[in-house]
Order: sequence, then C-alpha cells, then structure tokens
Amino acid sequence: MTEIIAENIEAVAAFAPTWGFVIIFLLMAIESSFIPFPSEVVMIPAGFLAYRGELTTGQPILDLILALLAGTAGSIVGAYVNYYLGLKLGRPFLHKYGKYFFLKEQALDRAEEVFREHGDITTFVCRLIPAIRQLISIPAGLAKMNFKRFTFFTALGAGIWGLILLFIGYGFGCATGDMSYPEMVEKGKNLIHDNYIWILLALVILVVGYIFVHKKIMGEGKKKA
Repeated sequence: MTEIIAENIEAVAAFAPTWGFVIIFLLMAIESSFIPFPSEVVMIPAGFLAYRGELTTGQPILDLILALLAGTAGSIVGAYVNYYLGLKLGRPFLHKYGKYFFLKEQALDRAEEVFREHGDITTFVCRLIPAIRQLISIPAGLAKMNFKRFTFFTALGAGIWGLILLFIGYGFGCATGDMSYPEMVEKGKNLIHDNYIWILLALVILVVGYIFVHKKIMGEGKKKA
C-alpha cells in the first residue's frame, strides 16, 4: 500500500507551493484516524520539499517548522476521531462493526491491553510504534482519559515522529536532488528500520524521566498535604 501511495505523491507535490501545509494537515489527519495511511509518504517528502524551497514560503527552515506544526495538528485531529469513537460508541459497537472501518477486533484488543497495562503514557509512546500508533487513541477514549492529557501526550508523540520523518526527507534533500518519491519513502523506511533501536532507547529515557519527575512531584505534593 505504501508503494502505491508513494507513486502518486509526485502528482500531489505539484500543489505543494500553494497548498502544501493544508495537504500535510489533511493527510496526517487521515493517517492518525482509523483509515490505514502511512505517515512516511507525507512527512518524508515534506522534508525533502522544504529543503528544496518548494513549500509555501520557500525558506527551508521556516517551511520545516510549519510542516511539523501542520503534520502534528493533523495527527491530533485524527487522534480525536479515534478518541471519540471509543468514548461515544463503546467497546461492543467497535468490536461488532469495527471491521467495516478497518478496525480489526484483534488489533483493538491489543491496543486496549497495552493501554490498560501502562496507562496514559502509552498515548505518547505508541505514537512512535508502527501498527499500534493510530489505534492507541481508541482505548484512551474507552477509558475516558483526561482530554487535556490525551491531547498533550498525542501531540508530543506525533510531533517527535513527524520531526524524525521530516529530518530524513530534509537529509535526502541535502544528499541528492535526484530521487523519486517512491525511492525516497522506501529508503526512509529502511533507515528507520535499521536505526529503530535508537528511537526505542530515546523513548525509554523519556519515559523513565517522566516517571521520575511525576513521582517526585506527586511525592512532594503528598508531603505538603
């Protein structure tokens, strides 16, 4: 599926100078919802186009920042869709009819199990894990997770993931100006796969740091009480 979409990105890229950030927002909203859509085909080419000055402002660094903001905002909107699916429709409906909306029962069960075991922090961590990245918003809705915390953790995870993909595309732009979009996406995916251990290591450090700070704040709060 990724290859098929990547082959059509070149046609979409023709509209990048005018509608680039709107396109990034819309496609990342779709990617973050229940519709299967790979973020690599959006954010990697966006980084590449930013380097070449082919996004709206023509200024590489500014376009990179705006692309990150647009992509993160789109991811949050898509995550809201899944959150409210869980919150409003509930588990029985999703298990019965989810298959008609690309939501397999086994995948839903796995996402809920992960959320139940690890709590709110999974909405951040799982944004950086393929396959479960989009679905983790559904059990957050089922558990009626605090909306502000959900937004914060989703934005943080989606922002980091989008930044990684943008930097890959930007790096490709620095290295070569002659690369097809399917080739760019495929090389980007391979690069992530080959270095995923470092992403996971950074995740562990961030989570441990969060837990330490959270416990310290909570501990000081209890002492004052």
